[in-house]
Amino acid sequence: MGLQNTKPSRVQQANILMLGLDSAGKSTLLYKLRYKDAFLTVPTIGFNVDMIEAGKGFTLTFWDVGGQEKMRQLWGTFLEGTDGLMYVVDSSDKRRLEESRREFEVILKNEALKNVPVVVLANKQDLPGALNAEEITRRFKMKKYCSDRTWYVQPCCATTGEGLAEALHRVSTFAKQYSRSKETFTILKEI
Repeated sequence: MGLQNTKPSRVQQANILMLGLDSAGKSTLLYKLRYKDAFLTVPTIGFNVDMIEAGKGFTLTFWDVGGQEKMRQLWGTFLEGTDGLMYVVDSSDKRRLEESRREFEVILKNEALKNVPVVVLANKQDLPGALNAEEITRRFKMKKYCSDRTWYVQPCCATTGEGLAEALHRVSTFAKQYSRSKETFTILKEI
């Protein structure tokens, strides 16, 4: 017969942290992913938590944290146990792009997010003058800030749902790989 259960358990779920400035479209994205509808959302004071099935037997728990300035000081408290970061950018708001990039840079420097994979959502692609994925990649200095981790920039539109299936697939693949590597590391440490 032999031992059946020698390999590590399959990862069943992962935690995805959703950050970005207020009005970037985080909550709208989450609703659209969850219900396939775009709801009229109000600014998130605090955070929303939602679970989304991302493939057979694999659930993602999304932590959508408010992006107002006073909330951003609390972002750090949500980082523990994160398997993936989804950072949402309003690609059409050139006025606040630099502010968004600065916040992104600060969060990536946090020790708790070391090596955690990142998917940047270049949201609001339907609006005139929205920067495309290449421009967001350049402006956000992705190659520099994310050299130590897996990353991807996904153009999308929360209201139409364009690009969201790809974003979900990407973040769940990244999170699954990351969770597995963590699990393997824990097992190695215990041996």
